[in-house]
Amino acid sequence: MLDFFLAPLSYEFIRNALVVGVFAGVLCPVVGTYLIVQRMALLGDVIAHAVMPGLAIANFLNINLAIGAFISGMLSTFVIQWIRQQSRVKVDAAMALIFSSFFGLGVMLLTTLRTQLDLEDLLFGNILSVTVGDGWRTGAIALVILVLVKLFYKELLFFTFDPLGAQAMGLPVQVINLGLMSGITITLIAGMQAVGVILVIALMIGPAIAAYLLVKELHQMMIVGGILGAIASVSGLYTSYYYDLPSGPAIAIAVFVIFLLTLLFSPTQGILTNHPFKRGIESHTKSG
Repeated sequence: MLDFFLAPLSYEFIRNALVVGVFAGVLCPVVGTYLIVQRMALLGDVIAHAVMPGLAIANFLNINLAIGAFISGMLSTFVIQWIRQQSRVKVDAAMALIFSSFFGLGVMLLTTLRTQLDLEDLLFGNILSVTVGDGWRTGAIALVILVLVKLFYKELLFFTFDPLGAQAMGLPVQVINLGLMSGITITLIAGMQAVGVILVIALMIGPAIAAYLLVKELHQMMIVGGILGAIASVSGLYTSYYYDLPSGPAIAIAVFVIFLLTLLFSPTQGILTNHPFKRGIESHTKSG
């Protein structure tokens, strides 16, 4: 059994992938928790796809890809907000429009600008190619964002559950919202290298909603979600190693398996553990 866990660690690329995967697995669900409780999970998917034009332009201009991705991702959130403020269009419709428009623009720019970016790697990730430097960078991003979440937890909590109340209390809600959107965008960019544009949203949302079925408090969701995200990353990488599967999709499937197990067996909200027939038996037993 010990050889099962130690054998892959003899390869440096596996060790690097595990480091990046764990950092992304912890960070993504912590930030994704805010999207879940705000019922804005689709926004993460929108931003994940909206970074594509920025990546293409940054590569064409020979500047840091993260800069282009961040600008493009943030621009998508501003456009969604602008559409909501200037029209009767609902937020879900605005997000769906921006999702398809930015992603289509990104694919078009990747083709017309003749960039050297591999579309398949952008979409599905290539975690096995990460370096030690990538691990340090992902770890630094995770540390900074987690520290900021800790420092401004009360303000973010108030804003998340009652934005109007937060504004009435004098909190700078626009600044808080900008900071939250920035954190989400940076987290998505950091996670993209692990599982790609399409699958990073699974790592951000899946462990968070699994944690939502297990605990009730926001800070508990973050802790449990981070643990589940790390487990999904590690188990996905080991599965991809032993069964010769693509790493990104393997991590996404591991996320879904964890969610499915939680959905079925959660002590308080599981389908099987809280079946109506079982609850009826327990109620009858107590009354008897």
